[in-house]
Amino acid sequence: MGQNSLTKDLDILEIETVVLVADDGTPIGTADKALVHDDNTALHLAFSCHVFDENGRILVTRRALTKKAWPGVWTNSFCGHPAPSETLADAARRRAGHELGIALTELTLVLPDFRYRAIDASGIVENEICPVFTAITHSTVVPRADEVMEWRWVPRDDLVTAVRITPWAFSPWLTLQLPLLFPQG
Repeated sequence: MGQNSLTKDLDILEIETVVLVADDGTPIGTADKALVHDDNTALHLAFSCHVFDENGRILVTRRALTKKAWPGVWTNSFCGHPAPSETLADAARRRAGHELGIALTELTLVLPDFRYRAIDASGIVENEICPVFTAITHSTVVPRADEVMEWRWVPRDDLVTAVRITPWAFSPWLTLQLPLLFPQG
């Protein structure tokens, strides 16, 4: 068994914990991520990140069909939850490597107060305070199959148009974030 196999096996065994927050964003506890995303999801801390390449194109990803919430839906580059003792920036860097195999540069918090609540077709509720980052990568995208089934680098204006025309094909957090990120787009 190689190191990569061992690392993947350990990832499966590790229980991911989310930070539960009060309405004002104050941490009030933690919960097992697998148990918190249900039909009555507690408010918790998350983050989103929109990654650009050196040509100014934005990376969009399609969530794996094995994802519990919004499987198969196109979304931002990646998102996730910080561990209880982890900064949002460190969590973003960790998830970029984990989900997409990329390193980030110029990681910038652009929407610190973004929050949303949404219900997917299966009834799973997302209820998150979800600060939004932008970043640049010079890495080759090598996504994990259990996270991302497809990905594309697209011109920003093309993404804005696609989301406006077919919002149902995209995650609710992406459709809510884009007008805030690119108000002229």
